[in-house]
Amino acid sequence: MKDSELRTRAKALALHIIAVCDEVDTHKGRGVLVNQIVRSATSIGANIHEANYAASKADFINKFHIALKECGETEYWIEMLVGSNAISEQISKELLQECGVIRRMLVKSITTAKGMVEDK
Repeated sequence: MKDSELRTRAKALALHIIAVCDEVDTHKGRGVLVNQIVRSATSIGANIHEANYAASKADFINKFHIALKECGETEYWIEMLVGSNAISEQISKELLQECGVIRRMLVKSITTAKGMVEDK
């Protein structure tokens, strides 16, 4: 199966966050932040991937909603990492920008899928 732009972006974001987190000093409680952001960031792509095997349109929409929520959570953890001086403002800006792109793509996909359900 060819990866969609959304899946490709979600995977790239997760890998970027993993690479950034490999450089974070996990002292002073930052290990908890690193664990949380890696979990939420990798969950975005995992739910998008899982949606491809959805049992129904409603299941597909639900998986994309979960991915959207995980995207929002990832944005929160980015803010926590920059607020604790674990990552720079520049890295934060890059990560938040990509999260925003993915979030908008997810919202558009959910809206489209819901429209297809309502048209039936």
